[in-house]
Amino acid sequence: MEPVRAKKHLGQHFLKDENVARKIVDSLTMPAAAVLEVGPGTGVLTKYLLKLPIENFLAIDLDWDSIPFLKKTFPEAADSFIEGDFLKIPIDDLFPGNFSVIGNFPYNISTQILFRVLENRNRVPEVVGMLQKEVAERIAAPPGSKTYGIMSVLLQAWYDIEYLFTVGAEVFVPPPKVESAVIRLKRNQVQSLGCDEKLFVNIVKTAFNQRRKTLRNALKSFRFSPDAALEQLLTQRAERLSVEEFVFITNQVVEL
Repeated sequence: MEPVRAKKHLGQHFLKDENVARKIVDSLTMPAAAVLEVGPGTGVLTKYLLKLPIENFLAIDLDWDSIPFLKKTFPEAADSFIEGDFLKIPIDDLFPGNFSVIGNFPYNISTQILFRVLENRNRVPEVVGMLQKEVAERIAAPPGSKTYGIMSVLLQAWYDIEYLFTVGAEVFVPPPKVESAVIRLKRNQVQSLGCDEKLFVNIVKTAFNQRRKTLRNALKSFRFSPDAALEQLLTQRAERLSVEEFVFITNQVVEL
């Protein structure tokens, strides 16, 4: 069978370094039940995932070349490979219960993959993903960092995030023009933010869309109830605020 060629329009860069592959799979801390690999490509992670005591393993890829290649390479797990789009397929079609996610995510949809995880946060206790280093740094950034932004706040509201390690371009075929990094997201104990969650998302996005402005100016389209602590926060810029402070601001909004 012809080797699978990386397709530029799918944002594919195939990992070729076995040590890095093993290290990524070893970063998964709860592999016993159900695991979904997103974008298995040529199976460099799959090989090590299939050695784990996973009760229910699936791998989904949009690439029509990858799935036949994987089925032939791993015949013992042929039924585990699905041609499809993780961003669109109904989650219940994959697993009936909770599942962890792992993958060398295509750069052009890595943030969309994580937002899909966020939509299903009560089903996904852990994610280990390789993505563009710049995006990984943004997601893991703490308040006060220049890279702290919308994704940082929205993901950190529901997940504890660890930047695990950096991966150089030379371990991929074809090598990307940027460095990569592996991060781990583990679901925290938060079941509710204690505010209107749609409004929270709106506040966070509005605040960071004008991140050079103070929150008083960035959020001037909202009406707030008078509060001394709020007044102090509104003198700050968005990048200074924690998730909890954004929740507090959300709860001070007065309905029009």
